[in-house]
This record gives sequence, structure tokens and C-alpha cells, in this order.
Amino acid sequence: MAAATVTVVLWASAFVGIRGAAGHYGPGALALGRLLAGSLTLAVICLTRRTPLPPRAAWPGIAASGVLWFGGYMVLLNWGERTVDAGTAALVVNVGPILIALLGGLLLKEGFPPPLLAGMAVSFAGAAVVGLASSHGGGAPVAGVLLCLAAAVTYACGVVAQKPALHHASALQVTAFGCFTGTVVCLPFTGQLVDQAARAPASATLDMVYLGVFPTALAFTTWAYALSRTTAGRMGATTYAVPALVVLMSWLALGEVPVPLSFLGGALCLGGVALSRRRRRP
Repeated sequence: MAAATVTVVLWASAFVGIRGAAGHYGPGALALGRLLAGSLTLAVICLTRRTPLPPRAAWPGIAASGVLWFGGYMVLLNWGERTVDAGTAALVVNVGPILIALLGGLLLKEGFPPPLLAGMAVSFAGAAVVGLASSHGGGAPVAGVLLCLAAAVTYACGVVAQKPALHHASALQVTAFGCFTGTVVCLPFTGQLVDQAARAPASATLDMVYLGVFPTALAFTTWAYALSRTTAGRMGATTYAVPALVVLMSWLALGEVPVPLSFLGGALCLGGVALSRRRRRP
């Protein structure tokens, strides 16, 4: 639970970091820069701990999560948020945990515990309230919504692919080599990254490095550690706490005062997470 909490808090902080960097880095360049910083951090940790290569049985899951989650998800989300407001993006991406629960129940044989389904329904309602409260007038562009939906699908598929790999390799191995794979996938954006880094202010570059070291290297490792000790569905449900924390962090760091409806949505998100973590009595 402590590892899941670290993950949720750092992933929520990523929204603040992305806002600081997105104005100066394109979707692919930002994803590549973030992954390079994360890969360097994880490489140093692996060399220090003398972490061996993952066993062969873990590689299919590592490669799939690296391509889909570390690579595809980050590019698609960065791209979608260029045209869709934060509230709509949060609402669409929060389809991800529902897909994780469905895929986990079907493919990983985790089943569909009633507390999990009830908690996810409450949390999704809370995410919808937060999205509506933070949205501004006007309809969202269809292309941006589809990009955020594609990001949610790659996120869910990446998590489900990662779970079996954790039966054969450690959380650090799965995270590090997944991050390395995602970096390779994003290498076509190298030219954009070099060009934009030369013109971007230091604050935007520092935001990008922060995204790589903490929400990527650290948070993805704590995520994998927690995922190896529970079901994919229950871990996916914990991420519904992210919208509530984003509202609070945006208030503190960016001075964006939330409307009262945001607090109601945040309370629903947290209540749904608590409900999803409950175990049925025998």
C-alpha cells in the first residue's frame, strides 16, 4: 500500500511537470526526454545493485509493456492534451482502470470481485465530476478525445502485459528494461528533442528531467512492486486517487483555485479507491 501511495502521488505530480514542459517540447520529444532521464536513473541503480538481465520468460511482458505503456502511452497522452482540456483528458484516460479490471478478469483470471467493481464505479463517477468541474466551455476536438482514449487503451494493455512478467523478474528489472524498451521506441523523436532542447528555457528542461526521475523511474518501480503483490484490477483502481491529488497540487503549485464541485469529485475518487481495496468477508 505504501508503494501504491508513492506511485499515485508522483503520477499526480506529473501533471504539474507536464504543464511546465509541454509549451516548449512536442509530444514525442517530451516523451523521449522523460524516458532518457528515467533510463539513465534506472541504469545507475541497476549497475549499483548489479541487477542481472531478466530471465527469458519475463521478456514478452517487458517488451509489450515497454512498447505500449512507456512508449505509446506517453506520446499519445502528450499529443492528446495539446488539443483537449485537462478535465476531458482526465475523464477519458480514466477509462484505463476499467479496462485493466476487465482485461485482468478475463486474461489473468483475476475474476470480478463485487467490492472492486463497486469501488471503480464510484471512482469513475468522481473522475467524471472532476473532469466536468475543470472543463471549460466548448466541445472537445474529436481527434484529441480519440488520442486520449488510445492512451487509456495502451496504458491498460501495458499493465496487463506487465503483470505476468513480475512472476519471473523483480520490479526493478521489469521497470528498468521496460523503460529502456520505451526509450528505443521513441528514438525517432531524437531530432525534435535536440532542436527543442536548444531553444527551451532551463525550467522546462528541469520539468522534463523531473518527469523522468520521479514519476517514471521511481513511480513505475513502486508500481511494479505493488502490482507483483496484488491483482491488476485492484492496482488500477488505486489510480483513481490521481484526479483528486491533481486538483490539490494544481491549487498549491499553480495557483489554480478549484471549484467546490472538484472537492466533491475528489472525495468520490478517494472513497471509491477505499471501497475497491476492501476484501469480502468469508
